[in-house]
Amino acid sequence: MDHIVYVVDDDQSVRQSIVRLLDSADYSAVDFASADAFLAHPFADLPGCVILDMQMPGRNGLEVVEALKACGREMPIIFLTGYGTIPLSVQAMKAGACEFLTKPVNSNDLLRAVQEALAQASENSDRLRDFHSLKQRHLSLTPREQEVLALTIQGLLNKQIAAELGVSEITVKVHRRRVMDKMQVRSLADLVRHAERLNINKAKAS
Repeated sequence: MDHIVYVVDDDQSVRQSIVRLLDSADYSAVDFASADAFLAHPFADLPGCVILDMQMPGRNGLEVVEALKACGREMPIIFLTGYGTIPLSVQAMKAGACEFLTKPVNSNDLLRAVQEALAQASENSDRLRDFHSLKQRHLSLTPREQEVLALTIQGLLNKQIAAELGVSEITVKVHRRRVMDKMQVRSLADLVRHAERLNINKAKAS
């Protein structure tokens, strides 16, 4: 299993129908009768998306999205609603929904939406994994190497960095080479791009 689809709807017949459809298309699905049951579930560490009823007793779909964001679990959302209105669909899209479908939902439309949502989830997962790897590389730098990195991305020459840190130019060259090796970059431009991703910007470094 390399993905998961969460189905959240208080209507049992709708849930069962969607789960059967997903099973027939070889998608792994887990269903919930309420928003609270879904939010209390121990989420699998897999790319996933949510098929979410917009109107449910207790928390509505928009509140579920907010709760997911608050706990750092942002997943592509496919909203379902019994009555679609333009203001409601606008609200859903502003909340970050990747699709907004009205019931009774067309099977092909739902499967297409799930395919697109899981592709987006996989991209997000790859991006997070890359960012985590980058962060670990940055954490592997010594405090001195982090200082050299901060001054390097400001555009300072080795001689200027040496004067700033009170060390020899040769020492700076050694540190700078270690920074490049540990950050796995070949050019200053790549180093600057990585620093920007980590929010180590020039203003912060100065």
